[in-house]
Amino acid sequence: MSDKNQPISGNDLARFSGPNTFMRLPSATALDGLDVAILGVPMDIGTSWRSGTRFGPKQIRAESAMLRPYNLQTGAAPFDSLQMADIGDLAINTFSLSDSIRIITESYDAILKHDVIPVAMGGDHSITLPILRAIAARHGPVALVHVDAHADVNDEMFGERETHGTVFRRAYEEGLISPSKTYQIGLRGTGYAASDFTEAQSWGFKQYQAHELWFQSLTSLGEQIRDEIGEGPVYVTYDIDSLDPAYAPGTGTPEIGGLTTPQAMQLIRALNGLNIVGCDLVEVSPPYDPSGNTALTGANLLYELLCVLPGVIRR
Repeated sequence: MSDKNQPISGNDLARFSGPNTFMRLPSATALDGLDVAILGVPMDIGTSWRSGTRFGPKQIRAESAMLRPYNLQTGAAPFDSLQMADIGDLAINTFSLSDSIRIITESYDAILKHDVIPVAMGGDHSITLPILRAIAARHGPVALVHVDAHADVNDEMFGERETHGTVFRRAYEEGLISPSKTYQIGLRGTGYAASDFTEAQSWGFKQYQAHELWFQSLTSLGEQIRDEIGEGPVYVTYDIDSLDPAYAPGTGTPEIGGLTTPQAMQLIRALNGLNIVGCDLVEVSPPYDPSGNTALTGANLLYELLCVLPGVIRR
């Protein structure tokens, strides 16, 4: 029997009851002794189209009650390997994007004083910039695996330089990420100009458009990324709109022709062995998904990310 925190079993307490934590793990207010801190960033003031991602963390937690602790396909036993807990939501300023960005960075600075891997539930994608600021302050420039329909490399939006569509330009400019080890996967849709994608390629970003990946397994791509990154620190950011809206309609900026859920799982599973120092899953917008399937998918992908964190044993 593991001495680590375990999700409450659905055979011990009905899945529709119990704590509203991720997978009904114990909640924690102190980080001492934790290997992984799961948290929510309930924010949507950085989005440019449909709002609602402020409700993402709560809905992802609710849908995660369906999940069980062992990965039957990969043999991963994340809760036997690492001490995990849900540390709740960051207290963002719902009236100020700039102040919320400050709060996120300062909160992560405090979290990273402990030897933990932070795993965040968004919230819109603007949360990733302040997270990367804290991650880079701790680890230096990191490799980045960015799965998304959009490159998020705009210079500004409505005159604002810190939004969900400018994240990775700012991260590049500030030296938070390693350009030659930045991978953007699932890009697609319409644009304002060819430079929407190609400019970032000139910085060294490696981009994989969704149409190039249709009907393919992403296992080999994930293995290629893993081999190229090597042993250095890696951050993984997963925008749920990387999936086709047939799989994940509940998001702020849906684009047709996206990845499938099996491809998403193949990609994440192939990253096993990377030195992942943090990750997030963003842009789940429950008001646009009354069935709950998008949040359920998001919860499953977060679980898959937990299964490839450093130190997870496989049975």
